[in-house]
Amino acid sequence: MANAAIHFSSEPYDASIPRPMGRQAAGEGFLRGFLQYADGERFHLWNVRDEDQGELEALLRRLGAPDKPITWLGRADRSGLAEAGAVHMPTPELKDEAWARRALGGNAYSITGVTHTIAETHILNEIGALLLAPLQPWDALVCTSASVRNATETLLESVATYLQERFGAARIPPAQLVTIPLGVHTADFGADPEVRRRWREQLDIPADASVALFMGRFKLATKMHPGPMGLALQETARRLGRPIYWLLYGGARRPADEEAFRSAAAAFAPDVELRFVEHASTRTRDEIVSAADIFLSLSDNIQETFGLTPVEAMAAGLPCVVSDWDGYRDTVRHGVDGFRIRTTAPRPGLGSDLIYAYAQRLVSYEAYAAAASMFAAVDIGETAEALALLFSDPDLRRRMGQAAQTRAREVFDWRVVIPQYQALWSELERRRTAAPVHPALENPYRPDPFRMFAGYPTAALSAADIVELAAPFDRDAAVAVVGHPSARTDAARLPSLDEALRLLECLATGPRTVGALLATMPPERRPFVERGLVWLAKFGLLRLCGATPRT
Repeated sequence: MANAAIHFSSEPYDASIPRPMGRQAAGEGFLRGFLQYADGERFHLWNVRDEDQGELEALLRRLGAPDKPITWLGRADRSGLAEAGAVHMPTPELKDEAWARRALGGNAYSITGVTHTIAETHILNEIGALLLAPLQPWDALVCTSASVRNATETLLESVATYLQERFGAARIPPAQLVTIPLGVHTADFGADPEVRRRWREQLDIPADASVALFMGRFKLATKMHPGPMGLALQETARRLGRPIYWLLYGGARRPADEEAFRSAAAAFAPDVELRFVEHASTRTRDEIVSAADIFLSLSDNIQETFGLTPVEAMAAGLPCVVSDWDGYRDTVRHGVDGFRIRTTAPRPGLGSDLIYAYAQRLVSYEAYAAAASMFAAVDIGETAEALALLFSDPDLRRRMGQAAQTRAREVFDWRVVIPQYQALWSELERRRTAAPVHPALENPYRPDPFRMFAGYPTAALSAADIVELAAPFDRDAAVAVVGHPSARTDAARLPSLDEALRLLECLATGPRTVGALLATMPPERRPFVERGLVWLAKFGLLRLCGATPRT
C-alpha cells in the first residue's frame, strides 16, 4: 500500500492544547491512526514550518511512537516529496503546493488534502482556485462527508460556470473529490459502571436519573445554538413527568462565548437540570460518556462538515439523537443507532445578502455563520418524541447503543479509515507513474523577476557580452567586498566565495565572454554563476561590456 509524506507541523495535529478545535482533534486522531495502522516500510514527515524537531518528536511519542523509521524532510525538500510519491495536507489548500510542484514537473508527486470548515472566505477562495491550479488526475481533495462534498461541488460548479461565461472555456478540468470519513479511536471510549457512578456522584445526578449528553464547543456563532436542544429536553421532561438532566461537556476559548452559550442553554430549558463539565483533559472526554444515557446534538451551523462527537458517543455505546444535518447524515442511521431529526433551511437564493455582507467584510465570519444558522430549524417536537422514547425504553437504548458501537468500530475506527487513504494514494500513484513525464514549468502567476521586469534595465546580460576586471586582481580586497554583510543575502543564492575568486582569477589573464567564463563551471552551477557576474559588477569587481545599445 502506498503512503504519503505528511505535511507536518504541531498546530493541526495537537489536540492537547486548551480548548482544541474540531480540526485539531481530527488531525491528532488521523496522525495517531496513520502512525499506528498505515502499512509501509517507513514514514516521511515534512517539517514545513521548520519547527524544532525535538518538539515534533515529543508530539509523536505522546501519540504513540511508530515502530517504523522516519525520514524527516526539510521545508524546501520537495525532492523528498517526490521520493515519497505523495504529500498529504491537513487542509483543502492544495493550490500553492500544486504550483510549487510545477517547478519539478507535474507528476513529480501526488497531492491530497482534506476538508474541515469550508465556509470561510479564504477557504472558499482556495477551493475555487483548484480549477485554475495545475492539479492533475493523480491529486485529490478528501471530503469527509457527503454533505461537504455536495457543498464543495456546488462551489466548484459555480466557479466553473463563471469561467465558461467569462472566457468561453470549453473544457475545465474538474478537481477530483473523494469521500473518506473522519475516524475515532473507538477503544478510547466505553461505558464503565464505576466511572458512571463516580461522575454522577460528582455532578449530583441520581443513579437512576435520565441524562442526555452534549459534547462540543460552547459557541453560539460557529458551533450550534443550544436553544432547540433545551426546548426539546423541556418538552421531554413534561411528557415523562420527571426531571431530565442535561450534561454539557466542552467550553469556549473566550469567556464571553461560554457565558452566552450557558445563558442560552438555561433560558430555553428552565425546568431541566443542567450540569456543565469543562474540557479538562482527553481523559475527561473519554470518561464523561459513561455518565449519560443518550447523546444529544442538534447541529445547525454551516461551520460544521462532519461532526466527531456523535461517533465518539457511538463508540461508547450511546444511542444518538442528532439533527439530520451535515456529516451527521452519514454517521447515525435513523432508527438503528438512534434518531436523526428533520431539519429545514430556506430555499437556495434567499441567502445572497448574507454572503455578500461577509464577502465585502461588512460583517465578520462569526456574524455570517451565526446569521445563516438562524435559518436552520430542527424539529423540536420530533426531538422530544425521540428523547422520550429512548428515556422510557431501556431495551431500545441498549439495542441502539450496541448497534451504534458496532457501526463505530466497523466504519469509523481509524483502523478502518487509514487503509482507505492508502488505497487512494495507491490509485493516485498508479495514475501518476503511468502518465507521460511532465516538464518543469514556471508558475505564470509568479514569473521570473528578470522576465517580468525585463523592461527596467538597459539590457540583460548575454553570452556574447565581454567581462573584464574593474581593477587589477587583489584577492584580499575581493574577499573583503564579497564577504561584506551588506553584499550578501541568503535568499539571493549567490556564487560561493570560491566560485567568485575563480572567476576573478580567470579574468586576471584577460577579458572573456560570458559564455567562455560559464564553460569553466560545472553545468549545474552555471545559472547561478551567470547571474553572479552581475552581482560582482554591482560591487565594483567586474566591468560588463555589453553590446546592447541604450534606448
